[in-house]
Amino acid sequence: MNINSLISDDLEFIWHPCTQMKDMYDFPLMPIKRGKGVYLYDFNDNKYIDCISSWWVNLFGHSNDYINLKLKEQLDILEHVIFAGYTHEGIVRYSKRLISKLPDGLDKCFYADNGSSAIEIALKMSFHYHLLQGNKRNIFLSLENSYHGETIGALSIGDIGLYKNTYSDILISNITTKLPQDFSSTAIEIAICNLESIIMENENKICAFIVEPLIQCAGGMRIYSREFLSKAVSICKKYNICVIFDEIAVGFGRSGNMFALEECRVVPDFLCLSKGITGGYLPLSVVVTSNTIYDMFYGDYSRSFLHSHSYTGNPLSIACANATLDIFELENTIENNKILSNYIFSKFQELKNLNIVSDIRCKGMIFAFDLNIDFDRTISLKISQLGLKEGLIIRPLGNVVYFMPPYVINKDEVDFVIKALTNILYKLNM
Repeated sequence: MNINSLISDDLEFIWHPCTQMKDMYDFPLMPIKRGKGVYLYDFNDNKYIDCISSWWVNLFGHSNDYINLKLKEQLDILEHVIFAGYTHEGIVRYSKRLISKLPDGLDKCFYADNGSSAIEIALKMSFHYHLLQGNKRNIFLSLENSYHGETIGALSIGDIGLYKNTYSDILISNITTKLPQDFSSTAIEIAICNLESIIMENENKICAFIVEPLIQCAGGMRIYSREFLSKAVSICKKYNICVIFDEIAVGFGRSGNMFALEECRVVPDFLCLSKGITGGYLPLSVVVTSNTIYDMFYGDYSRSFLHSHSYTGNPLSIACANATLDIFELENTIENNKILSNYIFSKFQELKNLNIVSDIRCKGMIFAFDLNIDFDRTISLKISQLGLKEGLIIRPLGNVVYFMPPYVINKDEVDFVIKALTNILYKLNM
């Protein structure tokens, strides 16, 4: 295929997400032909390490042989069936397996097809739960600097103006509370006092407190303490405020444990999962909640939670999800990742010698650093283009460069990434 024609036709007929399309004339699109392992290949067969797991979804490499096999097997059995009033073997097996990996109090799975949809479900379900108890609580509480998606409800509870400000007139009610400025007990106490003050000022009005546990990903890969989160959850439960954990980005091993809630040692009322759930293959999300909340909706039709998606519980997606869990179990992924994470973080220390780099940080299989340069709206595009020349696919968040690779990356590939990043940063600083 002629690459120039492909790009030209793309620009004529397609509107890409999270993109100012005018930029694509100065920073051309990169057509990708195929993928294998940590690599994506262009039409000239040049290969690039996928440093961002294709928007944080790919866990076990592109075109994974085992997931491919399980997906192909499912194709010959059942491609889709309505999930209202019908079920299938794959989703029953997956739900049972997922619940077995979660603490008591997370008992029921409600499926959707993407992360933002999962957030919308949790918001609606928490509001409806209070309403069924005779309480109208229509304010949500989230952390400053948070991001939870870009549908209207999910956007409402985020705190990144770039995405949110334009739509302020059509958003639902939300209040943000402070995040600790560091890991000190003083900073944690200040943030907790702020939280309590907000709750007291809005007594019996706050429906749910929603957080990305331990790491704010789209908010600049900001890491915060489990002590703060544990205290915050305890306070919210004291005031009958539902707790929603958005583990869409940090779940399935990305935070270091299978789920971040394990390290937090608390159980939310709602757990939202997506992204890595299918190993990066097909859209799927799930909201896991308690039998207590489920029972509140159980009864006559007037109590029903009438929320649906056409592709809910899609058998092809579920086949990939089951295969992904298989790999976690068969290959001891979580323990192996701890060894790999230590190696990657040690290699990132080599970047300390560059005066353009600061605050190198790590949480599980998430690595990031800040760039000490004047902010430029196109900095992400410039670095992405330099990355392609070095054999990397990267997509910075403003002045934050992050590395969230597939878990199958090896040490030689990590070394290649560090060398390439060093070259990029030298060129950026010239």
